[in-house]
Amino acid sequence: MAKQTATLLEQYCERLNPMLEWLAQHGADAQGGVTRLLYTPEWVDAQQALSAYMKEHGLDAFYDQVGNLTGRLEGTQPELPTVATGSHIDTVIMGGKYDGAYGVVAGVLALSYLREAYGQPKRTLEVLSLAEEEGSRFPLTYWGSGNIAGKYDVNELPNVHDRDGVSLSQAIREAGFGAESPYALAQREHGSYIELHIEQGCVLERSQQQIGVVTGIVGQRRIEVRVTGESNHAGTTPMGWRSDSLACAAEMITIVRRTALEVGDPLVATVGNIQPFPGVSNVIAGETMFTLDIRHLDSVVLDEYTEQLRTQLVNIAARDGMTLFWQENLRAEPVLMNSDMIDELQHICEQDGITSRQMPSGAGHDAQIFGNVCPSAMIFVPSRDGISHNPLEYTTPDDLIQGFRVLTQWLYQTAY
Repeated sequence: MAKQTATLLEQYCERLNPMLEWLAQHGADAQGGVTRLLYTPEWVDAQQALSAYMKEHGLDAFYDQVGNLTGRLEGTQPELPTVATGSHIDTVIMGGKYDGAYGVVAGVLALSYLREAYGQPKRTLEVLSLAEEEGSRFPLTYWGSGNIAGKYDVNELPNVHDRDGVSLSQAIREAGFGAESPYALAQREHGSYIELHIEQGCVLERSQQQIGVVTGIVGQRRIEVRVTGESNHAGTTPMGWRSDSLACAAEMITIVRRTALEVGDPLVATVGNIQPFPGVSNVIAGETMFTLDIRHLDSVVLDEYTEQLRTQLVNIAARDGMTLFWQENLRAEPVLMNSDMIDELQHICEQDGITSRQMPSGAGHDAQIFGNVCPSAMIFVPSRDGISHNPLEYTTPDDLIQGFRVLTQWLYQTAY
């Protein structure tokens, strides 16, 4: 029996990469990547294809009002809390084949394998293909998981539009979902949630580890900084008499990098956008805007660093006779993963001789939404060269299979 089960698992491992390639055909773009935006025909077709696959492999497949797709394997003790896995299949524009999709495909195959190998679990198992994690079409992230967790309400749609002016209200209706659709509400409770994902960074590859057990998802502060000086003629204004906002901002940006390095990992601070005004080669910039993206796993460290940085930048502006405008546009708190689930995943890796490390996630994931309402965990597999959100995104079949094995073993131990 054990030999037959092992052989069956190998067969499911061999299906993993072909199924990812199959899913990538839904939304395949001319650049070799995948563009599958929320509620577009490409996204809807992919969800429908997954639904059909779930049904063919013995899972009960159904949608909710926002378009989250669930594949359910009913347990013999339905009163026990449900165990959920999954991720998202929406992508960035010209994204890769693995971000999000890997967790969904692995979840579908894991539940299909467990049903075929062991029959009904004690605890109900679900695999979720969630609606919108990336925020690529609308300025709205974690729409699917947020509705499940009660962060959003489909009856109170945000007034947001895509780049073509299409509203979320119009898009959800045209895709066949929404409060007036025949589907059930998204909001419901789960006993636990586990998400398998590519790392989207280079830590596992460079440290030659097969699995990352995520300890938490970092908090974020996104800030817009404006330095105001005075526009003037580039040829007639002596250097010592200038109020050059761009030169002042440049000094500030070097301080961002230096101070972040001084604090050390896992703090990261990024200036991703700089805009001098008027932005003309022969005019001194009277105002310069730049963005800050600051992340850390500890909210205390995050806030202390951010406030100390603000003080330094204000002092530099005052020294040069300029004004500084500071506006926080996003505040997301860190979310720690469940310590018991972390220990269980670590134990599975040790038992199976799989090299692993505990690590934070520097990117946001649906697990951070579930982590606020139920015990949650994440498993990372390596990303080649750390590349993601790009057609060159790649993880080797062996690494994909290793993550699938760890996920499947954890689901078996937890639900059976």
